[in-house]
Amino acid sequence: MARSRPGPLPAVLMAFLIMAVVPEVFGAAAGTLSGTPGGGEAPGAPVREARIVREYPHDRNAYTQGLLFRAGFIYESTGLHGRSTLREVTPESGTVRRVHRMPDDQFGEGLALCGERLIQLTWRSGVIHVYDRKSFRLRGSFPYPREGWGLACDGKRLIASDGTDRLHVLDPRTFRTLRSVAVTDAGRPVSRLNELEFVEGRILANVWGSDRIARIHPDSGRVEGWIDLAALRQRLRGTTAETANGIAWDAARRRLLVTGKLWPLLFDVNIDGLDR
Repeated sequence: MARSRPGPLPAVLMAFLIMAVVPEVFGAAAGTLSGTPGGGEAPGAPVREARIVREYPHDRNAYTQGLLFRAGFIYESTGLHGRSTLREVTPESGTVRRVHRMPDDQFGEGLALCGERLIQLTWRSGVIHVYDRKSFRLRGSFPYPREGWGLACDGKRLIASDGTDRLHVLDPRTFRTLRSVAVTDAGRPVSRLNELEFVEGRILANVWGSDRIARIHPDSGRVEGWIDLAALRQRLRGTTAETANGIAWDAARRRLLVTGKLWPLLFDVNIDGLDR
């Protein structure tokens, strides 16, 4: 996510930004992204390719900021001023079943589910919203002390990103910060952490401006591996799709569902070298 968000970027400009941002994000030359050392530096975490299992339709106008799976449905937070929403979506058809529209002056961000409470961040409004999942009723809005980017729940606590290299662990009731951890790959900070998902004891994080997902140890902040979404980007050629941003885990079927900002598709992916 850019530090200034005027709206969707043209595809050519987005491609240029990705090329410019990647070295800054990973703190080294492109060789480091592949897990090989660059300039005498220690090798980064290993990279595994995401392979497409299935494709599903996705609203190409949805500026996806948060994504999760529960009870057969996708729950999605979308952004942009005047267009931000909370949605319930049927993943196989892309049908939007329910929508809660946010105030025009708020920019929707990360989304997490703790119990039956949907918790949604805003970018710079200094507020966090809590909804009942089944009714979509707004249960309350609470102060939030930093920029909202990504959000996930590990079953007991919230984990939030703010566009830096730090993840913040929050109390899911009071939203008080319990601790923070710096995210690194081979000792180098990994910044612009964005949308988050908690999967089998690890945090998966999109990195703004990159088509890679970091797999992070929640206690140490160490990146243990990268998921390369190059196959998905190839499939999106000729569209206005922007950066990858949206990870949902279907634990019962062991499906990893991935999408992004203004992506016309939601992908069910398998990770090279890992059992499905």
